[in-house]
Amino acid sequence: MGNGKEIQNRYDFVLYFDIKDGNPNGDPDAGNLPRVDAETGHGLVTDVCLKRKIRNYVTLKNEEQSPYAIFIKEKAILNNTIEKAYASLGIDLNEAPADQNDGKKRNKTGQGQGKEVDRARKYMCENFFDIRTFGAVLSTGANAGQVRGPVQFTFGRSVDPVVALEHSITRMAVATEAEAEKQGGDNRTMGRKFTVPYGLYRAHGFISAPLANQTGFSVEDLELLWEALQNMFEHDRSAARGLMGTRKLIVFEHASKMGNAPVQKLFDAVKAEKRDQQRPAREFSDYRILIDKDAIPQGVKVLELL
Repeated sequence: MGNGKEIQNRYDFVLYFDIKDGNPNGDPDAGNLPRVDAETGHGLVTDVCLKRKIRNYVTLKNEEQSPYAIFIKEKAILNNTIEKAYASLGIDLNEAPADQNDGKKRNKTGQGQGKEVDRARKYMCENFFDIRTFGAVLSTGANAGQVRGPVQFTFGRSVDPVVALEHSITRMAVATEAEAEKQGGDNRTMGRKFTVPYGLYRAHGFISAPLANQTGFSVEDLELLWEALQNMFEHDRSAARGLMGTRKLIVFEHASKMGNAPVQKLFDAVKAEKRDQQRPAREFSDYRILIDKDAIPQGVKVLELL
């Protein structure tokens, strides 16, 4: 399985990104307020949010062309996509399996069985970038099994506590004539907008070479991932998100597939230090990123991609 050269090394990485006068990841259960650790005040950005931005970047760059199609996307009907995979493989899910080793009759109409599931899973990995990267549950509908993805993220967490500001905003128009009549022609509606004045966030990522070899996540895919991490905010602009961007991407390349050092030891060697402890940070230049390269064990190479 695979679309290119197999990965031979484990990778771990530290990603720094920042936000200025925007909302990096609103919580829909809290009126879209920026996500915050209630005990410490540190800002949070979910791993799902970061993966979404990577998916969007890959979609824009490759225009949904195989092998860079995206499985989890807006308005997608996942079961239909799995059924199309079976159709592309020439497997009729309404008839008995073509290979009698998969059973003499169809156990459940419309659902794959036996080695058919393995073939469908392989097809999905080969054609969908996010499946071979992040994994997916494909066991619904026609059933293509499950894929454990080699690339995983933690939440992003701000280096320092953040403050969520609330702003009143005015729209000088209404949506309907009824609303206009109710307001007596004063077609203004009020709303609320939440922003973080500034926050530098840090997230961690992990790439398993053995799992990558299972899904077909290749060296070419890895290069695309690094590119997406550096540029994913460049095409994700909106009035709500303010000024947001990747600031630093530090990659630890192990000399082996299984790894040469515990990840905690590597991450502990990277720190963001505020230059002026008496003043709240408002720019990336208010910090400096320090890497203690003497603390990096043998067998691990440090790559500063940004």
